[in-house]
Amino acid sequence: MTAAEILKELETLGDPNTKKTLMKHGAQEPFFGVKVADLKKILKKTKKNHELSLDLYKSGNSDAMYLAGLMADEKQITESQLDEWISQAYWYYLSEYAVPWVAAETEFGFTLGLKWIESTEEGTAAAGWSTLASYASVNEDSQLDIETYRLLLDRVLKEVHLAQNRVRYTMNGFVIAVGGYIPELTESAIAIAEKIGKVEVDVGGTACKVPLATQYIQKVIDRGSVGKKRKTARC
Repeated sequence: MTAAEILKELETLGDPNTKKTLMKHGAQEPFFGVKVADLKKILKKTKKNHELSLDLYKSGNSDAMYLAGLMADEKQITESQLDEWISQAYWYYLSEYAVPWVAAETEFGFTLGLKWIESTEEGTAAAGWSTLASYASVNEDSQLDIETYRLLLDRVLKEVHLAQNRVRYTMNGFVIAVGGYIPELTESAIAIAEKIGKVEVDVGGTACKVPLATQYIQKVIDRGSVGKKRKTARC
């Protein structure tokens, strides 16, 4: 399939209610409002496809850009291409999910995440924290820089309530991820979460809620899933 053919199929799959909901969250034209489940039906036909994913992302259509993130080949995509992607990720479905998921699965995901969190651009910084969180979820602890993750927890404690809006959200998610995926740091993450308390984020009048980190980490503990890694960051 070509990018043009996929865009035509996306148009037929567009759902008015989904489009209306996504627009409330920040999506902008051009896009059709395709459900993720329907995007995955296309993905079954294309599988991972590096060049096609690049073409889809270039389209500027949010549905196609999200699909590009699902389709991207983490072994072929480059750091410069991901830098370009994040610069074009104009709302949080792309900047906090689609692009960071791909970044986290690359061999350079950790260093890229560390670079992005230093950005003054809100979406890029938020992407950095999301990338680091997902990186911890898909890599064994023996491959992680545990000490840096410990220092990053301390940084969240100092900065989260002063950070930009979506950066606050992803910092909070980072604490949850560290507590759930890195057993050596679970107690530290809980302690940080207790000190942070509730993180206030403007969700733009939507029904979204900011998860309370202490509760979420405790749920992982209660179900005996601490340290259980994911096969892929993408969903």
